Amino acid sequence: MPSRAIRLNEHLYPPGDSLYWQPETSHAKRKVRELMTRKKQREQHRTGAEEIVWDLSDLYASPDDPVLEKDCEEVLREAENFAANYRGKVENMGPESFFKALQEYEKLILKLRRIGSYAQLVWSADTGNARLGKLLQRSRELGSEVSQKLVFFDVEWIKMEEGKAREWVEAKILRPYRHYLRVSRLYKPHTLNEEQEQILSAKAVTGRSAWNRFFDETFGNARFLLDGEELTSQQVLSKLHSGDRNLRKRAHGAFSKKLSEMSHSLTFVFNTILADKSTDDGFRGYEDWIHARHLSNQTDPETVNSLIRAVTGRYDLVQRYYRLKQELLGIDALRDYDRYAPLGESRETISWEGAKGMVLDAYSSFHSEMGEVAEHFFNNRWIDAAIRPGKRGGAYSASTVADLHPYIFMNYDGQPRDVQTLAHELGHGVHQYLSRRQGELQSGTPLTTAETASVFGEMLVFDKLMQKLDDPAEKLALLVSRIDDTVATVFRQISMNRFEDRIHNARRKEGELESADFSRHWLETQKELYGDSVEITEEYGLWWSYIPHFLHTPGYVYAYAFGELLVLALYKSYRENPEGFPERYMDLLRAGGSDWPHRLIASLEIDIRDPEFWHQGLDLFEEMIEEAEDLAREVQ
Repeated sequence: MPSRAIRLNEHLYPPGDSLYWQPETSHAKRKVRELMTRKKQREQHRTGAEEIVWDLSDLYASPDDPVLEKDCEEVLREAENFAANYRGKVENMGPESFFKALQEYEKLILKLRRIGSYAQLVWSADTGNARLGKLLQRSRELGSEVSQKLVFFDVEWIKMEEGKAREWVEAKILRPYRHYLRVSRLYKPHTLNEEQEQILSAKAVTGRSAWNRFFDETFGNARFLLDGEELTSQQVLSKLHSGDRNLRKRAHGAFSKKLSEMSHSLTFVFNTILADKSTDDGFRGYEDWIHARHLSNQTDPETVNSLIRAVTGRYDLVQRYYRLKQELLGIDALRDYDRYAPLGESRETISWEGAKGMVLDAYSSFHSEMGEVAEHFFNNRWIDAAIRPGKRGGAYSASTVADLHPYIFMNYDGQPRDVQTLAHELGHGVHQYLSRRQGELQSGTPLTTAETASVFGEMLVFDKLMQKLDDPAEKLALLVSRIDDTVATVFRQISMNRFEDRIHNARRKEGELESADFSRHWLETQKELYGDSVEITEEYGLWWSYIPHFLHTPGYVYAYAFGELLVLALYKSYRENPEGFPERYMDLLRAGGSDWPHRLIASLEIDIRDPEFWHQGLDLFEEMIEEAEDLAREVQ
């Protein structure tokens, strides 16, 4: 059956630096001045997020918590008892007995995911800590062992004769699990026998899962030398949003240089994971590399292909926008490190409290309960926002388990984009919090609709900010940042989907790929997107190698475009007919994964199966570009 994804301050001086005074040497004086300048810059850049560290005690008190050890022992014993009670008996249970077994199964999954969630969260905040790495590995091995004991239950249900299974699904007593049971049977052609499933589960721990951990630890501990200072990947990448073009160029160079140094290892990781997936897909009889992702997303190739065709068919919008942006920035040519440049001077750092206020104001204005739920994350320390050595990059909302609450992970650096990231992840968090009522097996949603609440949250904050602005120049600057995000979420993600498609197929047909092969596919698919509107630097050829989605969740990226275009259509509907929309929207979030995505979205009068649906969102994106062009003329 499909599983639901689980989804301290820095030292004052960098490693190797020390503050000392030797007046007889000008070098020492220079060194002190440099260090004091850097100290002042850090103090000026403080956002208040440096102290925002989550409290994971609702899961476990610490890695040494005896309750954690007890749960690890109990879940294995309970899985053994479950197998002893039910193996070989599913076919003859009847709906009532099967309901009781499902309840026991769900409790087991809850306990296992609680352990796994804690291990993943505590490690992701400190990837260089060997003790936490050991805990993570133990949780994964435990998960594999438990899965091997429980897999019979999945196999026996999925292999049940179709007519009988259909009767059970429709039984009144099984209604709380109805959609979960329907979805699980999609995997019938791809489910192996119990022994084979056990082998695949066991080998995953030392296969793809292990290489993903290696990738995360590599980037979590990597340092990028920029202007004499060693920075994390997140800190360097945030410089690409600076108004200082020379700084953007230097940051681009620093990041590219480190990727080049790590390219041998990263290329090997990519090759290994691509081959591992190919092997698994072959065993299960999937038609192609992305077939399993479509099943997980509860969608079909026709829907996704219509999305891809619609987006690639409007690459001209991206090129039109970047020509406008080049003109607005007043530069000779827009290069890849200029794509996220803000208009005008560098923006003032936005404090953590300022970001919190913006997001809560926007959420509460839409629906009071949305604001109340979001506020829980701040008041109860369910967010980890501080940037610190060893912490992995990126951001996510971890749903943890249905009888608890989500946690949000991010790296807050005080940039406008970080405010949008906070809004995005809180959207996920609110969605996950509200959907808990559906239980552990039905609270999670497919990736395609999982992005709905997050992108909608971004739109709420953006719209709120736009309403407060009167100056056309300020409106234009904010609109440009929003268009930048939409380009990244829709068009860039689809271009990355095209890259993924190439490398999976090439790996299967040609064998192991060289770093240059990956870079060739990357540059070709990127140039298709940007045309002659952006000059792609040679160094950018290695930027495929830092994107974790390619490894952690192959095929994920099209879900971002799916979610963004869906939200653009939803938001247009909300603005045109606001009456009753917020409550219907909240009902959508509460429903979680309890029904097919197209049925849930239909409650908001949107048909995501219509091939023409995607053009609604793309037309709205074009309207955003037209508004930017109008504002540009007004400003000029």
